[in-house]
Amino acid sequence: MSYIKRDIEDKLLEASKQFASITVYGSRQVGKSTLLTKLFSNIQAITLDDLELRDYALRDPKGFIKYYSYPLIIDEIQKAPKLLEYIKIEIDKKKLEWMNNKQKPELLYILSGSNQYELQQAVTESLEGRTCVFNLASLSYNEIQGRKSCNAFNPTVDVLKNKSKLLDDYRSRKAIFECIFLGGMPEYIALKPDRDMFFKSYISTYIEKDVKKIIGVDKETTFMNFMKYVALRTGCQVDYSEISRSVGIDARTVRGWLSVLETSGIIKMIQPYCSRVSDRVIKASKLYFMDTGLCSYLCGFPTAEILERSTFAGAFYETYVISEILKSYYNSYKSVESIYYYRDKDQYEVDLIIDGFDSIYPIEIKKGINPVSPTMKFTVLKKFKKKVNIGLVIDSSDKVFPINDEVYNCPIDIIGL
Repeated sequence: MSYIKRDIEDKLLEASKQFASITVYGSRQVGKSTLLTKLFSNIQAITLDDLELRDYALRDPKGFIKYYSYPLIIDEIQKAPKLLEYIKIEIDKKKLEWMNNKQKPELLYILSGSNQYELQQAVTESLEGRTCVFNLASLSYNEIQGRKSCNAFNPTVDVLKNKSKLLDDYRSRKAIFECIFLGGMPEYIALKPDRDMFFKSYISTYIEKDVKKIIGVDKETTFMNFMKYVALRTGCQVDYSEISRSVGIDARTVRGWLSVLETSGIIKMIQPYCSRVSDRVIKASKLYFMDTGLCSYLCGFPTAEILERSTFAGAFYETYVISEILKSYYNSYKSVESIYYYRDKDQYEVDLIIDGFDSIYPIEIKKGINPVSPTMKFTVLKKFKKKVNIGLVIDSSDKVFPINDEVYNCPIDIIGL
């Protein structure tokens, strides 16, 4: 399988010169091990998927760290969390040495794991302030196409106009839905295996290795049904009671399992933009799958054409845009905490809001080329007493152009450039 260059590479290399440790979170099969062994080919790499190595790490974590020494790449580190305590000791020892000798930090450990639910907690407890943490998602369109530019999506119109000059291709809506249907799992994109076999194996492995211990050994079938139902709700506000009734589990379990999916990198929950000035804002989060290929498989769509013609087409298009924007943020090492959506009890809704600290950028997402004016929707945001910048309609157009003085069209293909 040929290697697909990842947009996050430059940030990883930058961090490797400043931190003693790097931690990479990411869902199963998004390419963590391939990326790290390619980028740091001179560093020994081991995985705790190896039963003998895992047994050694669990029995004697101190001896394990001493035997393998550093620099070292450890994949699936969450399977032996006690190792982190001894990694911490080694890092603190070396940091004191560097400080006394006025030396720059050296990279000692690179840690990764697909069970972010466990890994995040373990790293926070043992290595907080000692490791630089990255999120790796499945391939973005930027990476699949091999485009050299990589930046967090910037909604400023002047920036978008300049980036539009870099567009050398234009995807039709049909081509976009083919990308939505395929998703971005590196192995699937590179090798094009049988779709059903690939995703069925992916989900089975995910449940068996990443979440079975959390959800309970007798809940695999229910969790599978839960994943399928949640996939049908991508791009929608989360209604815990509805999911509870439909899947046959209590609302508390729904909350817990959604948290598992999010910390596993399968979904992302976007929070509503709200303020004390308004008590009419709906507080529910919106749910988005990070890989639309996985989502379309869970929903049972057999082809891109059927997906495009379905009543779910708009939700999938929105999910794809949101996931591409999130990936552009992850790959640029930029926090996604500034990304929101808006909806109030009067049914005014804005698909995406990017908070620019002292101003906000409103964005609508349309699956067609549909230059209708969303000015009224954007105007409702003025009650937040922040400047409302020129808004965007992200769609399948091929250039940045004004709909009116307050709203511009933005091609989907600019995301990531």
